[in-house]
Amino acid sequence: MKKIFLYACFSAAMLVSCKKEIEKISDTLKDTVSSSETSAVEKDSIKKDSVVQKESVPPAMQENGFYNAFVLPKDKKMRDSIYAEFSKKYSEKERYAILALNRLDSKNRFNTDTLVVPAKIDTTLMSYSPFPMQLDVLSGVKKFVIFSYPIQAYGVYSNGSLVKWGPTSMGKKAAQTTRGLTFANWKKKLSISTVSTEWKLPYNFNIHNIGGIGWHQYDLPGYPASHSCLRLLMKDAQWLYSYADTWILNPGGATTKAKGTPVMVFGDYKWGGRKPWKKLLDDPNANNISVEEMTKLLEPNVDRMIKEQDNREKVADSIKTAKAMAPVQSEKPAEVPVN
Repeated sequence: MKKIFLYACFSAAMLVSCKKEIEKISDTLKDTVSSSETSAVEKDSIKKDSVVQKESVPPAMQENGFYNAFVLPKDKKMRDSIYAEFSKKYSEKERYAILALNRLDSKNRFNTDTLVVPAKIDTTLMSYSPFPMQLDVLSGVKKFVIFSYPIQAYGVYSNGSLVKWGPTSMGKKAAQTTRGLTFANWKKKLSISTVSTEWKLPYNFNIHNIGGIGWHQYDLPGYPASHSCLRLLMKDAQWLYSYADTWILNPGGATTKAKGTPVMVFGDYKWGGRKPWKKLLDDPNANNISVEEMTKLLEPNVDRMIKEQDNREKVADSIKTAKAMAPVQSEKPAEVPVN
């Protein structure tokens, strides 16, 4: 009986021990499976989050202070998507001003990898003028237009005060625009280029009659690209068309009685170098032309400008007087002959 009792106790102990081992193994397996599942879920979660985050990255705006960089990717679809965001962020007038600062028109808006964007948008552009706001050396000159080759920009002065400035695209390296002082000649609302009849030139204002050089509206691709002419945005071409004075010719047009508004083209463009306006990201004054530099450039030419200006006013006045007297002479009653 003793043996039977001892055997029964031993068997019961073995069963309890086996049950505990089975439960322990089962718990271990559950923990392992649970851990594996959690790890897999975490990996999937990280992967999914990464994809979502990558897809929702906003347009790259590098904030540097006064000017920021709006980076455009090379991929066309991504560029379209980012420009859509750009259009939502800025109004039509603000986009126009930003493109103008980058020497671009809307047609060529993708012709860059980075747009220079002011932290505060001034749609008149006057807050970003590279030209001095006041030039005492020009105080006696009523109208003056200047084009800078180095920064591809034009400025307009009335009696020494800057009244307007904007972007331009001047002559390419192989067909550069003539430098120096000249005077506005004739103008035409729509001209046909002498280089190609397919090129229509709205609001053309000639400044070199023999060379066929003038300013007018045409593509602004963000670099000097013209065949010597001075390309402008449409609004700027229209404004300058109304602002500047033409020459005055003698009857028959063979000779010039008076010259038009003085115009100057100066400086050299750094071909192949970094675009000047992109330097604004590092230094907001990078494109600025000092009063001293402008004075030194203009001073030798001021006397001639004033001389031609005075002559034009005299000629214009004499023509007005002649026209005013013409009707009086025609209305004078004929003398009746006395018999």
